[in-house]
Amino acid sequence: MSEDRVLIAGGGIAGLALGLTLHQIGVPFTVYEAAKEMRPLGVGINLQPNAVRELYDLGISAEDLDRVGVPAKEWALVGLNGREVYAEPRGLGAGYNWPQYAVHRGQMHMLLYETLIARAGADAVELGAKVLSYAQDGSGVTARVVSSDGERDERGRLLIAADGIHSAIRAQMYPDQPPIHWGGAVMWRGTVRAKPLRTESSFVGLGTHRHRMVIYPISAPDADGMSLINWIAEVTMDDAGGWQQDGWFKPVEIDEFIHHFEDFRYDWLDVPEMLRGADCAYVNPMIDRDPVPSWVDGAVALMGDAAHAMYPTGSNGASQAIVDARVIGAKMLEHGVTEAALAAYDAQLCGPVSELVLRNRGAGPFGLLNLLDERCGGVFDDIEDVIPASERADFMAKYKAAAGFAIETLNAAPATIPDGARVSTT
Repeated sequence: MSEDRVLIAGGGIAGLALGLTLHQIGVPFTVYEAAKEMRPLGVGINLQPNAVRELYDLGISAEDLDRVGVPAKEWALVGLNGREVYAEPRGLGAGYNWPQYAVHRGQMHMLLYETLIARAGADAVELGAKVLSYAQDGSGVTARVVSSDGERDERGRLLIAADGIHSAIRAQMYPDQPPIHWGGAVMWRGTVRAKPLRTESSFVGLGTHRHRMVIYPISAPDADGMSLINWIAEVTMDDAGGWQQDGWFKPVEIDEFIHHFEDFRYDWLDVPEMLRGADCAYVNPMIDRDPVPSWVDGAVALMGDAAHAMYPTGSNGASQAIVDARVIGAKMLEHGVTEAALAAYDAQLCGPVSELVLRNRGAGPFGLLNLLDERCGGVFDDIEDVIPASERADFMAKYKAAAGFAIETLNAAPATIPDGARVSTT
């Protein structure tokens, strides 16, 4: 196989978005995915307008996204007493040129995978193959790959690590990196068939920064007004000694955690009743990694969670992975399939996104609930007496700017990859 190709370690959302981007601009590649088969794993995630814009430019349409999710209409925070703290429209309703989507993570993953195979062919992704390590010699990179046939070497021009928070490539690049960071928050996640809250597509954060629910639909209402609702139940505990349980994302019984939320009962929502109707539940710690000074080592680059695993408080982990892929493609258009392209990608994103990792660790947009807890314990009569509207709006504007989806900036920005652009082969 050609040594001019790009090797992609990992076939998650990041790796598949990169594969689609490289195919679009005419760069040969192979994705190596450790799973032996692609299955729709996971529950709900959000795709911010900056990522939806890139998906549209990849030829993934609103109709495609409607099959795996629903456009978000509203983002709202609610205090412990069930009263509104802050609410704002999202996506098109907020003035973006592109919607925000709440999607089923597994179905979104399968959409990307099936689209890539349809466009680039079945051999574009090798399943059951994991990249273990890499070596460079100045003219390219050699990846050590293990599969059911044993270990072998694969040669390419560049290697992009999209192999997640447990990235073997990042571990080689930074052998002395600290362990995965856990701040003490535990999340229980699942889905339930229920009627959407507030609007037909509202993202609702309820409680405090240490004890909260996040609830939003990931499908449009059916004829009976019912949607598939994604929920996250979260409690911050003592993090001394790190995460002690086996595994990072595993099934759990509702009775193991529902007691934390027995008091979350309001005239518009009964959380315990909702949880008891859930069709699945998983437990995992809220984890990230400390930022590193660079995502690039010569002909090797990190992207997605391998580069910047972050708390999901800002709903921008998957979105940033898609943006990573597009920026890598844009830099290849400018610099060719070279180390210079990776260096330019690193220079543009590593610093700002590393700051975002730390900002999300500090509660991200849920930081308003921190203020609420500090000032009134989460219970209030009139939010204006606790956090005035101007302060709430200023807080959210600063977060959007840091996360790269300030409305005016995003709407005015040129396409990351111009329509029809191809990497020169000369």
